[in-house]
Amino acid sequence: MTDIERFKQLGLSEEVIEAISKKGFEEPTPIQTLTIPVMLRDDTNIIVQAQTGTGKTAAFGLPLIEMIEPKQRSVQAMIVTPTRELAIQVSEEINSLKGNTGIQVIPVYGGQSIDQQLRRLKKGVHIVVGTPGRVIDHLNRKTLNLRDIEYLILDEADEMLNMGFIEDVEEIMKHTNPRKRTLLFSATIPARIKTLAGKYMGSYEFITVEKQKPTVSLTEQIYYEVQSSDKFEALCRIVDIEEDFYGLVFCRTKNDVDEVASHLTERGYDADFIHGDISQSQREKTLGRFKKKKINILVATDVAARGLDVNNMSHVINYSLPHDPESYVHRIGRTGRAGKEGTAITFITPSEYHKLMFIQRKAKTDIKKLKVPNVKDIIRAKTRKINEDIAAMNSEEIDTNYYNWAKRLLENSNTTEVLAKILNYSFDDKLNPGLYNEIKELSGRNRKIELEGKSRLFVAMGKKDKITPAKLVKYVFENTGVNKSDIDQVEVYNEFSFITVPFKEAKTILGIFQKKSGKGRSLVVKARAKQKKKPVLSK
Repeated sequence: MTDIERFKQLGLSEEVIEAISKKGFEEPTPIQTLTIPVMLRDDTNIIVQAQTGTGKTAAFGLPLIEMIEPKQRSVQAMIVTPTRELAIQVSEEINSLKGNTGIQVIPVYGGQSIDQQLRRLKKGVHIVVGTPGRVIDHLNRKTLNLRDIEYLILDEADEMLNMGFIEDVEEIMKHTNPRKRTLLFSATIPARIKTLAGKYMGSYEFITVEKQKPTVSLTEQIYYEVQSSDKFEALCRIVDIEEDFYGLVFCRTKNDVDEVASHLTERGYDADFIHGDISQSQREKTLGRFKKKKINILVATDVAARGLDVNNMSHVINYSLPHDPESYVHRIGRTGRAGKEGTAITFITPSEYHKLMFIQRKAKTDIKKLKVPNVKDIIRAKTRKINEDIAAMNSEEIDTNYYNWAKRLLENSNTTEVLAKILNYSFDDKLNPGLYNEIKELSGRNRKIELEGKSRLFVAMGKKDKITPAKLVKYVFENTGVNKSDIDQVEVYNEFSFITVPFKEAKTILGIFQKKSGKGRSLVVKARAKQKKKPVLSK
């Protein structure tokens, strides 16, 4: 039996098997083996306890694709996630697995234009993946109807509990079809989760996956803190200082993959890329070249790299920080295989430090901080490698033409001077320090600038003014022209509200509202740090 046939045994259709095969999946994980048949076979509710990095999205996503009726243009499944990053990831994963079924999947989350979500929902979708706050927002607007859904999936329920979303989850459940099936996925099952299950799920089947070490013990994990503009330079330095670099470079978006791979090629590296926009034949051709080491750097998105089976990679590099611990575990698990040591490197900006620490904590691993290699160390490492290669040639037979050529060069010249010229001619393109650009040191000042890349603004309008998050975003957009997508962390209270925007946009907003208010009080001011009381409007 081939590995892919194990998916067939779980009850999946040929169409879904074909989509799995195209993605490069090789065999089902334990959580998929246990969960998929139960979802397809029974009508019972399910609680699944499984650790991060076990493949749970496909565990519920694959059977969900089988059970959705594409011709019925209404929401049939609601997936609730604690974070927008996870909502995006789950949505992308299911979209990559659906094949040609025609199933429509969209994520809904705060920070994204609600108008865009409204247009998509109005057209008709089958699966909605959303964060609690934005889902409730749509329910209140009557733009999302869950009364007829067949499936409700709560992903990372314990994380929603930790983030204070359980009451929101209960509110969502009140709006759903009482005859639906509920599937709850959680790494731990605390008492509050058991209470929620008892209240809203009734009888259920409990599935647990044996706890496994989430990371590969042979993988050394390192992170470098750099500015976004210096990531590519840092990548080149890491590749160059290694004796035999052979690895994957993960980027978050297809555009990032294209850009990084293009720059690597322009700089002379043997690199290529894979992502969702390339054809299957091109993907296979590129992977074939990578496995044969005709290229030593492969740039990819998470989805495109699924199922990639290469056992002797030296490095996995997170050029972009993964969305969550599960993605991190999936990525770094691709090195340190087959008894060989591997290195996982992650680039972060200072503002991403807390997110990396969250990933480290959830993945129960240790990621140590190092400084990006300096140019002198890289040149020294390259020189050492050249010396080793020359020394290895002592046992090789040299063509007499080269001996004769060497004699002519040395007849009336200084030996050391001739050798220096030859070395300069041969290796200047590799050993020239000018090949490398400066990487700015993250001093206390520019770390502060990076960390404070966004401004928190206080708005003197709230619920008493009939303001909602959506109305506030629209109001700011219409008065300032600032893109709705740049307005984040919208919080509306009774008498005032808060929004978060990038520095540049903050200056625009403050300037416009200061002009509108004249010499009086401005409607919008910059929020004070660590403000415990209601902010006071300044003249």
